[in-house]
Amino acid sequence: MNHLYPLKFKTIFKDKIWGGQKIKTVLGKDFGNLPNCGETWEISGVKSDVSVIANGPLAGTSLAALLASEKENLVGKSVYDRFGDEFPLLVKFIDANEDLSIQVHPDDELAKKRHNSFGKTEMWYVIQADEGASLIAGFNQKVDRALYLEKFNEGKLTDILNKEDIKADDVFFLPAGRVHTIGKGLLIAEIQQTSDITYRIYDFDRVDDKGNKRELHVEEALDAIDYNFYDSYKTAYKKEKNTPTPLVSCPYFTTHVLDFETSVMRDYSALDSFVIHVCVSGSYILKYGMEELPVSMGDCILIPAGTQKIELSTNEGFKILESFVG
Repeated sequence: MNHLYPLKFKTIFKDKIWGGQKIKTVLGKDFGNLPNCGETWEISGVKSDVSVIANGPLAGTSLAALLASEKENLVGKSVYDRFGDEFPLLVKFIDANEDLSIQVHPDDELAKKRHNSFGKTEMWYVIQADEGASLIAGFNQKVDRALYLEKFNEGKLTDILNKEDIKADDVFFLPAGRVHTIGKGLLIAEIQQTSDITYRIYDFDRVDDKGNKRELHVEEALDAIDYNFYDSYKTAYKKEKNTPTPLVSCPYFTTHVLDFETSVMRDYSALDSFVIHVCVSGSYILKYGMEELPVSMGDCILIPAGTQKIELSTNEGFKILESFVG
């Protein structure tokens, strides 16, 4: 009998120069003595910050140790064949009290060559947005390397970047290579490849509490940027209640949003992958076999590949991001 079960992990809190208080005030996560919390890492296999299980008999075990011992039982055979002992996804919450730096992430090929790492394709789901909040994704016109450098050197890079006004429930898919930044006033759930490689292009000349500017990676970014212009950058999806709604499908993850007012059964027997639930509002009881796990806004759950059928039982309703590989 499979002894694995749906897993919660201890939150990893990170203060940032641009971080705020919404991790505590909106998501209800206490980050203790930190002055702010810009990011939480909820499910992470990144070597410097590996998640530790918080619930059940496996509490205290690291995700890396569990994957090393359970292999395809945890992640699925096809996922294990592809990624081995590297857990392929990283789940975060991000609170931007100020604009993040303008940045770009390398793709798999460049990241492997330079850093022996995976690249970083990601998606954002906006949980909460202050009035007037915006973000940057991609370019607002046709750009090549020469024009990009010209605008960069003139200090006018933002002139050619695509700025979007943002409201709650907006979704953005950001393939590796897309220049982007999260604007102030946004609380976001992020699902991404397991990678911590960011090329910081411009940081608005900010300094830390010691008067130091953060390192920029201007040259490194040039070969990583996708200079193409696209008609649309926001992910369009149909907002429907009580049915799984597709958001993003890419080689690294598939994500649905489940906005339910009623209880629902989920059958994952056809998937050869683990499943991650990110609860972005409401609450439910996750029932599996004879066991129950309460889940509420801000919780992230890893459902092992061997767990086939679960029930999400709710009184108040819930909204979750449901992600898997494949």
